[in-house]
Amino acid sequence: MILTTSDKIPGKVIKDTLGLVRGNTIRSRNIGRDIMAAFKNIVGGEITDYTKMMAEAREQATDRMIEEAKGMGANAVVAVRFTTTSIMQAAAELLVYGTAVICE
Repeated sequence: MILTTSDKIPGKVIKDTLGLVRGNTIRSRNIGRDIMAAFKNIVGGEITDYTKMMAEAREQATDRMIEEAKGMGANAVVAVRFTTTSIMQAAAELLVYGTAVICE
């Protein structure tokens, strides 16, 4: 599956546009991570537990989008975008979306 943030795929011709595809996940923080983040906030630096959590969320949402695109018969997704939204205190949704296409 080809994924790109652009509207075109270099060296490929888009033969058919199948429509919007998306994948999402909602993740919440946990008390253990929050305690470690509070300590890290005091001394500064990257909060690696949160970085890892968000990377896993991006992968899961992307995998879900790819499965939806495959179900439509696509072999590529163009104009891929990521967005996050706060759902409630300590929980956020990560959404990835794009346009499923068939390219040659």
